[in-house]
Amino acid sequence: MRLEGKVALVTGSSQGIGQGIVVRLAQEGADVVINYRSHPEGAEETLAKVQATGGRCYMAQRSKSQGYTIQADLGNVNEIRQLIAESIAYFGKLDILVNNAGLEKHAPFWEVTEADYDAIMNVNLKGVFFTTQAFVQHLIATQRSGKIINISSVHEELSFPNFTAYCASKGGMKMLTRNLAVELGSFGITINNVAPGAIETPINIKLLNDPQKLSALLRNIPLGRLGQPQDVASLVAFLASSDAGYVTGSTFFVDGGLLWNYQEQ
Repeated sequence: MRLEGKVALVTGSSQGIGQGIVVRLAQEGADVVINYRSHPEGAEETLAKVQATGGRCYMAQRSKSQGYTIQADLGNVNEIRQLIAESIAYFGKLDILVNNAGLEKHAPFWEVTEADYDAIMNVNLKGVFFTTQAFVQHLIATQRSGKIINISSVHEELSFPNFTAYCASKGGMKMLTRNLAVELGSFGITINNVAPGAIETPINIKLLNDPQKLSALLRNIPLGRLGQPQDVASLVAFLASSDAGYVTGSTFFVDGGLLWNYQEQ
């Protein structure tokens, strides 16, 4: 198993892509920290799937139900620091950070509220910045190398009308990754983006239940299908491993060819 002896924190891992990543990293031998903000039932489901692999898991939630737990809103820097500190206290260290938590809100640009803008930026960019900072501080203090994998989106490159704040946050993540690849390289810390396209997750339930919209989307995907969380998780597992030791500052698209074939309907 490629990640035996490693400890990974995956933010926003109570469902969808984050859940898939946690399970795959556990299958690769990593001990994992599950983080969620508002779906405790999903966190319990993720925990059960990890336990089924035989892996050790720390479930992040506020109430004590199974083991030590803490809830963390990635838009709140104090809660970010608490999440990192308690994860380290539980497992003794962190080796891998997957910044997966994210928000999106549909609205024409001229109707976007300050509250919605702040909510998206606080989680998608500010949260990634300060979670990564706390993780890096831990690695530097313990004089160890580490892996950072950001879950970005094809929309760090591809325009997405009515989701301008979301696109701006993912564009910011792209530049954050490139800059930190340079700044952190001397510490042996790598950082990369994984940019999913259309993935079959709960966030896309309306699309999945609309045959006309789904058919139009599939015509834009050369591979002719939606992605699955495991498609993303497989790449994350590679980037988290020593097999990707010379890979940093890059974005890897997991989109079935969507980015290069997309046409707005």
